[in-house]
Amino acid sequence: MRSQSDTRERLLEAAEQLFTERGFGAVGVKDIAQAVGIHHASLYHHSPGGKEELFVEVIKRGLHRHLTGITAAITSEEGNLRAQLRAIAAWLLSHPPIDLLRLALSDMPQIDPEYADEISTLAHDALIEPIHMALRAARDRGEIAVLDLGNVAGAIFASVEALHTIPSMYLIKTRYEMACDLIDIFIRGMRPE
Repeated sequence: MRSQSDTRERLLEAAEQLFTERGFGAVGVKDIAQAVGIHHASLYHHSPGGKEELFVEVIKRGLHRHLTGITAAITSEEGNLRAQLRAIAAWLLSHPPIDLLRLALSDMPQIDPEYADEISTLAHDALIEPIHMALRAARDRGEIAVLDLGNVAGAIFASVEALHTIPSMYLIKTRYEMACDLIDIFIRGMRPE
């Protein structure tokens, strides 16, 4: 017999996969319960707040995981912006994409505004702020000369994440190689040297 904590973990994993693939509105309690192999009424035993509670928990859990991974990527390549950004790209491309646009425009309006604000803040702190801090440190070292580092941090994150959407049949390079090309453009610009 499975323990309650085992069932709850399987619920969280199933909910995370379904919400990542389809978004909050397209996933029902029955979908999550079916993915785990339990009756949908039993889901409330493990998650009294139902679908919204599961959604908030899996999004927060995923964002914390990304914060840890992105921070480790930056730390592993201390003092070299290009290497740090490449390590961040490797991390992001080795995990399921984060559809921030769907999250902001579709999912967030469907949940309690307090949860939406909390997730929005955490998304910024986990995904954009570490890149912003790496850019700031690079600027302080004289590697780059950019004033609006927050805008660049968001653009770097969005550019790398967008590589997930390219169908494999159209790839002439790996997504990581494409990310490295984009990083070089961000660092050097598009002008000939």
